[in-house]
Amino acid sequence: MLVPLFGISQTKNVLNSSRYFCKPDKVQEFEKALAAHSQKYHTGDWHWRVWSIESGPDAGGYMVTEGPGDWATIDGRGDLGAEHMNDWNKNVAPLTTSRYSSDYYTFNADLGTVVMTDYADKILINHMIIKPGKVVAVNDLIKKLKKVWEASKESVAVYTVTASGDPGFITVTRLKGGLKELADGYRKPMGERFNDVYGAGSWDAYLKDYADAVEKRWSELLTYQPKLSSK
Repeated sequence: MLVPLFGISQTKNVLNSSRYFCKPDKVQEFEKALAAHSQKYHTGDWHWRVWSIESGPDAGGYMVTEGPGDWATIDGRGDLGAEHMNDWNKNVAPLTTSRYSSDYYTFNADLGTVVMTDYADKILINHMIIKPGKVVAVNDLIKKLKKVWEASKESVAVYTVTASGDPGFITVTRLKGGLKELADGYRKPMGERFNDVYGAGSWDAYLKDYADAVEKRWSELLTYQPKLSSK
């Protein structure tokens, strides 16, 4: 009788990422209200991790990640009840601007070098928008990078953008050593490391394939904010 249950079970590999931007003169009030909301209403499958966005086009905003979950659970989520919604609408939403985004990401265990929940307090997110018909090509390009990340002992999680606008991937470099991992000399430049793994000239060939498959790429730094997150 347990066989059907195993057959319909789903892996918790889906993350919802929402971005909020508070009014410039309401930062303290917003953070207080957000912390109270996340710690009261977001536990278990709806656990929140809150990040401050330090650079890039969304600098100054907050990223809230919910999960991980699976699609069956998300499908039955609802709005978490009237009390939850009243708290959000009364205490948090009035402190935000109209700027907002929400995306779903599916974790790819075979493309990265860490498990989904092996977190770090500082992260570098690279967003890649894929050209039409190039999903498989970009997937293969990331597989090649995985060997370089492994050789360099980099902690990188890879997600597919799912039902959230332009098709793409994000790679999340989890900076276990902090921002010093970005300093010149901490690691060799990527081109050198890539050639070390695949041979001389391979990086130039990789870049040509990358340019043929990726429409746009951008990156940003984020810092985890435990005081604003679920407990």
